[in-house]
Amino acid sequence: MNEQGREEETEAGIGVIGAGGWGTALANLLAEKGLPVSLWVYEEDLCKTMRETRENPLYLPAVNLAPAVHPETSLQAVARAKRVLVMAVPSHVYRQVARQTIPLISARVIIVNATKGIENESLKTMGEIWREIMPESVAWDYAALSGPSFAREVARRVPTAVAIASTNKDVAVEMQRLFSTPYFRVYSSTDVIGVELGGALKNIIALAAGIIDGLGLGHNARAALMTRGLAEMSRLGATMGANPLTFLGLSGVGDLVLTCTGELSRNRTVGFELGKGKRLDEVLADMRMVAEGVKTTRSVYHLARRHGVELPICEEMYRILYEGRSLREAVASLMQRDLKHEPDTFFRSSLRGR
Repeated sequence: MNEQGREEETEAGIGVIGAGGWGTALANLLAEKGLPVSLWVYEEDLCKTMRETRENPLYLPAVNLAPAVHPETSLQAVARAKRVLVMAVPSHVYRQVARQTIPLISARVIIVNATKGIENESLKTMGEIWREIMPESVAWDYAALSGPSFAREVARRVPTAVAIASTNKDVAVEMQRLFSTPYFRVYSSTDVIGVELGGALKNIIALAAGIIDGLGLGHNARAALMTRGLAEMSRLGATMGANPLTFLGLSGVGDLVLTCTGELSRNRTVGFELGKGKRLDEVLADMRMVAEGVKTTRSVYHLARRHGVELPICEEMYRILYEGRSLREAVASLMQRDLKHEPDTFFRSSLRGR
């Protein structure tokens, strides 16, 4: 297909599947560029409210929806005849929604993933799920969007920079241009697995950072945790075929810094409340939006065991969340591990085999 044909199809409209805070913010961003955007809203009452008030009061309050955003409860209305489909649903329902979407999509489509997580049952990234379930008869490309980007700040048009990755370099550049605005700067990449793993694993480290803050352990401990967390991200990523340098970019260290320190971080908030003494079920019951790190911790724990990769922080978070380990015991365990030589536990192990 030539470039003019691609532009014409894009201008025919974009579908965004998932009207949480991030999906709504991305739909609004694209609509403000003059592109008609159909936004799939799971809750019928919320869809009705969004149409009437032009606002998403549950997930992105106090943000006016652009006129070109069209909330829909019909998945068919959102997915049909769209060249670009943005997926922004939680990871635990991702496969189910993707399967429902496949019969509705165009003959040729670009799937842009905006979900940061790893499926519990299969231990697959969102891109791997699509590669498993997409029929051979469908001509499609895939891109992963990730980076330090709180939905509320993007919706307020504050300067933000993210990465978008596709193994098809032309698609990466095309989606880079599609999403870029004067306040939303997009960098292209071809390292899909690295970008997806960075977006998923940083949520686990953010849970741990919240615990440190909740326990009042100070800035030194949080800085150490973030640095060693980055080493774990890079180590697992390299083992799974990612470029370790990806984790030094926006989808790695950039998102890690934001999620571990930002007050808008849902994962840090969960950890903070755990550090203050609340039980996990109590914390989650008080939250409307999903903290992906809780489920991703289970996935990454088993993924690391599958690949034989040592991830001490992620392992301790698994024990805290799923085995009842005390927070103080987890901290002591991390601090009293055998002493290491840092380059060997950060870059050298990450670059092994490359």
